[in-house]
Amino acid sequence: MEREAAQKRIAELSETIDRYNYEYYMNDNSMISDYDFDQLLNELIALEKEYPEYSLPSSPTRRVGGEVNKTFRQVAHRYPMLSLSNTYSIEEIIDFDTRTRKLLNNKPFSYTCELKYDGVAVGLSYKNGIMVQAVTRGNGKEGDDITDNVRTIRTIPLKLKGNYPDDFEVRGEIIYPYEAFNEFNAIREENGEEPFANPRNAASGSLKLQDSKEVAKRKLDFCFYFLMGDNLPSDTQYNRLMMAKEWGFKIADSTRKCNNIDEIQAYINHWDNHRKELPYAIDGIVIKVNEVELWDELGMTAKSPRWAIAYKFKAERVSTYLSSIDFQVGRTGIITPVANLEPVWLGGTTVRRATLNNADFIKNMDIRIGDHVFVEKGGEIIPKIVGVDIEKRPLNAVPLEYITTCPVCGTPLVRNEGEAGHYCPNEDGCTPQQIGKLEHFVSRKAMNIDTIGSERLTMLFEKGLVRTPADLYVLSREQLIGLESAGENKKKTSIQEKGADNIIAALELSKQVPFERVLYALGIRYVGEVGAKKLARYFKNIDALSQSNIMELAMVEDIGEKTAISIFEFFNDIKHLEMIVRLRNAGLQMEAKEEQLSNALAGLSFVVSGVFNNFSRDGIKQHIEQHGGKVVSSISSKTSYVIAGEKMGPEKLKKAEKLNIPIIDEDTYINMCEK
Repeated sequence: MEREAAQKRIAELSETIDRYNYEYYMNDNSMISDYDFDQLLNELIALEKEYPEYSLPSSPTRRVGGEVNKTFRQVAHRYPMLSLSNTYSIEEIIDFDTRTRKLLNNKPFSYTCELKYDGVAVGLSYKNGIMVQAVTRGNGKEGDDITDNVRTIRTIPLKLKGNYPDDFEVRGEIIYPYEAFNEFNAIREENGEEPFANPRNAASGSLKLQDSKEVAKRKLDFCFYFLMGDNLPSDTQYNRLMMAKEWGFKIADSTRKCNNIDEIQAYINHWDNHRKELPYAIDGIVIKVNEVELWDELGMTAKSPRWAIAYKFKAERVSTYLSSIDFQVGRTGIITPVANLEPVWLGGTTVRRATLNNADFIKNMDIRIGDHVFVEKGGEIIPKIVGVDIEKRPLNAVPLEYITTCPVCGTPLVRNEGEAGHYCPNEDGCTPQQIGKLEHFVSRKAMNIDTIGSERLTMLFEKGLVRTPADLYVLSREQLIGLESAGENKKKTSIQEKGADNIIAALELSKQVPFERVLYALGIRYVGEVGAKKLARYFKNIDALSQSNIMELAMVEDIGEKTAISIFEFFNDIKHLEMIVRLRNAGLQMEAKEEQLSNALAGLSFVVSGVFNNFSRDGIKQHIEQHGGKVVSSISSKTSYVIAGEKMGPEKLKKAEKLNIPIIDEDTYINMCEK
């Protein structure tokens, strides 16, 4: 095909496929068979592959995914993503209305009432009608750039239609509709994988996947609720929503204009009674002053606007019979008591079990076997016991005696001073802890070995093939083929040749996982994902970390004495040192490999103080090192510069001025790096 003809055909196909997508996902109107649609899409994919210069950021092929992100870049929000004030009380909504009218001197105004979606907040930037960036809420000032993943969501327009502004931002919520969520969970269970706990967490996890092709399979949805930018059309929130609908955004038909508190209350009551009929989860109602010109007059508090408030629905509560209590052992040995309940329908699901947290929780609530207990769903998701129906208590019910030995291995339990939970100290000989550590090691945020799920790990453990993470790296293809397991209420399954090849390949690939995630994967008590990153950046390699003392460990930012003791004890256990030697010999990364971007700061030392717009505190330190500079913790006559952010420490400021050390701001520092 001639280049000019290819360019024309790509444009025609893109426009046609966009139209079919819009009709199907926005208007529930199928204009073409699935087969014919796939044929058109495949033709476009082939043409764009042959003529990549004609592929556009708004191409419908981006919906399929394929881009892989090893890390998500942190991006500063153009407009801060603030949260709303929340209330569960209609009286506080009345107070909000009274306060608003008083601040506005009884000027006439109306409200917009919208559903409060239970998903993941994102900001989408559009320039000249093209979606150019998608960023998570993060800390409100900066979030993760998830553009490649968001492009796969069919209800997010990649290219707008109509008369839209040149440059603006959309705020909305990415949600997992019930039907798609249940469908994907069914597939996971068929594959022997753990089902997702709830739609919100599943949506959040999906957006953090590194392969956008996998995100495309999740069938996520997007609900628009806000427009931001300069010189936007229309002077009301409601009209802006309606205009956005014309540009191609999905706007809920449930949005209403309300003129007074009675209409607001009627709207709240309606959706409190009918929310279970929606195809996705909501947890309340958002009420906004409709007239945009009044927002500046009403102003903001430190955390939220005064022109909007969120009413959250009260959690549904039911009473049910507590038949028994199980004691589960986690990967760190923590004992979690779990109540077995008479099945009861609550918040859209059947609840059979609920956590009882720890011994103090049971004692303080005086929970006894045979009681009828009140159950709610925390945050509309996790079942929790909130009380006991004393009137229904059997006469023979006796206070519960908490267990004193591990329910699995029989080891006496330990409870450290100041901690709520009991734990089993037999970490290397207690089966749930051993399997739990293996599950943690292969998890997505650790080594990300997704071909070995919980069921397969349990099988490998029971067959005696794997006891520690190091054992995974000596598994052979021949050992894996034909291994058979049976999950609970599942038929027997065995590992076939392709499955064995996939496991070996995933293990090989995991050898490229950076040191900070290897460190997190080791499962050291109290060391989470963030702590592992800070330890890796501070000590640089496993040898320096393993040879450090408690005082040196406690000097690391956010590593307290309790965590320092835990790390020290971990590396003073000969079994752990032997495992690390085996992992190193297998080829795992045991040293931090900082990407050297330039030598712009070579020979310079910096002290960092305050809060920054474009970096986290650790982020700017890492950035300094990536440009050849050195970060020091205290100011001396040898310090080259102090980089000062907002709320710089007064003592550091005083010392820098006394020693005549140059104090620079964030923008000056960035310019130094660029030069």
